[in-house]
Amino acid sequence: MKVVLFAGGLGTRISEETDIRPKPMVEIGGKPVLWHIMKIYSQYGYNDFIICLGYKGYVIKEYFMNYFMHNADITVDLGNNKVEIHDTNAEAFKVTLVETGLNTKTAGRLKQVQKYIGDEDFMLTYGDGVSDINIHDLVAFHKSHNKLATVSAVQMDARFGGMDLGTKGEVVSFKEKAKDDSKWINGGFFVLKPAIFKYLEGNMNEMMWEEEPLEKLTNDQQLVAFQHKGFWKCMDALRDKLELEELWKNNTAKWKVW
Repeated sequence: MKVVLFAGGLGTRISEETDIRPKPMVEIGGKPVLWHIMKIYSQYGYNDFIICLGYKGYVIKEYFMNYFMHNADITVDLGNNKVEIHDTNAEAFKVTLVETGLNTKTAGRLKQVQKYIGDEDFMLTYGDGVSDINIHDLVAFHKSHNKLATVSAVQMDARFGGMDLGTKGEVVSFKEKAKDDSKWINGGFFVLKPAIFKYLEGNMNEMMWEEEPLEKLTNDQQLVAFQHKGFWKCMDALRDKLELEELWKNNTAKWKVW
């Protein structure tokens, strides 16, 4: 089963990092967040990736074209114009890098990689979100309901803590940044049947996957949610990058399942 990764957005809300590189290449622990996501899938045996490129896509291309250089010891013999690579530490990744346009929206990007997917079910996620989601359980759940699409539903941590107050203002309970148990959001980590491309007919370049296509799938009762109550974090802004970096530094990065 192939894995499609959205990696073409502008990343304007983390412009401190994305002026010089696309958001999926922002590093956590010295590795692009894109690499972290791929390692999650690889841990469960999924190593065939299709990456939807857009903004500064050449940075992602150069990273994988020079993967050995980034991740190995090398000897450069300038006199003889030779490079010797030692201890490659190579991953099992097979990566197809597809230029899907600078300003193309997510539905258009997905439609453009259809020819690389084939006629089998495939997975799809965003190039900025990490999780300790069990991919085997996700795929098994998708197969069990036989619908066209599965989305992983996650619960966000509250930005601020909460308090319950008594009639005289006394604090009855205090919760520091508890999860909102009543609200589920789109956490990515989709599993999809190729028939979903029927929902991407016509010019999709100005259409978000999260809008009309998912709404139509919902109306047709073809979208089912896999409820993930574990760790999930989207690197949407600089504070998120710093939080992820701190977790990695302290060896408490729950998404590190490898």
